Amino acid sequence: MTMASNDGNLLLPPRPEDLISLDPDFGTRFMLFVDTEEEFDWTAPFTRTGHSVSALSGMARGQTYFAAAGIRPIYVTDYPVIDSDHAAAMMGQWVSDRMADIGAHLHPWVNPPHVEEVTAANSYAGYLPKAVEQAKLEALCQRIAERFGQRPVAYRAGRYGVGPNSARLLEDAGFIVDSSVRSRFDYSAQYGPDFRGFPLQPYWAGPDRTLIELPLSTAFVGLLKRGGEGLYRASQTVGLFAGALARGGLLSRVPLTPEGVPVAAAIMAIDALIDEAVPVLNFSFHSPTLEPGHTPYVRNAEDMNGFYRWWDIILNHLARRGVNPANLDEFVQSILPNGRACKAA
Repeated sequence: MTMASNDGNLLLPPRPEDLISLDPDFGTRFMLFVDTEEEFDWTAPFTRTGHSVSALSGMARGQTYFAAAGIRPIYVTDYPVIDSDHAAAMMGQWVSDRMADIGAHLHPWVNPPHVEEVTAANSYAGYLPKAVEQAKLEALCQRIAERFGQRPVAYRAGRYGVGPNSARLLEDAGFIVDSSVRSRFDYSAQYGPDFRGFPLQPYWAGPDRTLIELPLSTAFVGLLKRGGEGLYRASQTVGLFAGALARGGLLSRVPLTPEGVPVAAAIMAIDALIDEAVPVLNFSFHSPTLEPGHTPYVRNAEDMNGFYRWWDIILNHLARRGVNPANLDEFVQSILPNGRACKAA
């Protein structure tokens, strides 16, 4: 068996031979991950207490909308949400009806065991000591299993905070898909990971080649988009140059999310990613955005209506481009033999 060069270190990009090939019949598809978490003040310091899980009616409306569009979201879910009886019952029904999948989402500051100091640096689970990251991950998996009768197989670290031990720990815990790598983003100034230079295609991430990394999707758009990451990175070092490029329509970095991304930019990003032959367009947003007043992106009813208008336009554009939704099972089953075969989710 060929060992991955990073030996489970998700802070290092994969080797070319670790890139995963999908069945040609899969085509270009899109998936939706929802970071399903408690509400908290995004501008305040991290705390273990004072959080709520109250956006449930918004989540129910969102699920109804996406189900009607033929989308089976993956709700990567953190401890406070899964610990809520109301939330667990609601989401459990979606899973039972095979209208959604539940994954794991680790926010260390609200996930037992509470052994570390609560700091900005410690908000990245992958940067905690290996034994602490493992213990928190196992506590979350066990709680999800208690609620739904099965352990999760999909994961996203809170704040995209994977680290040098994360892939090995995820493989050991039985995960099949990780979607924590936010390609083309750098969080090192906030104590977090640097994902610049990482691919957008799925790849084998763990040392046993049973863990699939499905990066979040981000495109470069504009007249200078062929300069790509190199030009964008260079522009960040020259004062206000990056902002000037974006305002002039020359070069912008656009993630696939309704949170803070205008619909016209998202359409350009979709087209750019299709041009790059990215096989899976990976959309995401945070569950508190589904109800007004919990995130900066949806502050009132007008913003909420705008959220769904964004999706109406995006889904119509995806349909015109022939990009259909894929669920977790379909994605995993589309993977061609490459190293050790991966079982279906």
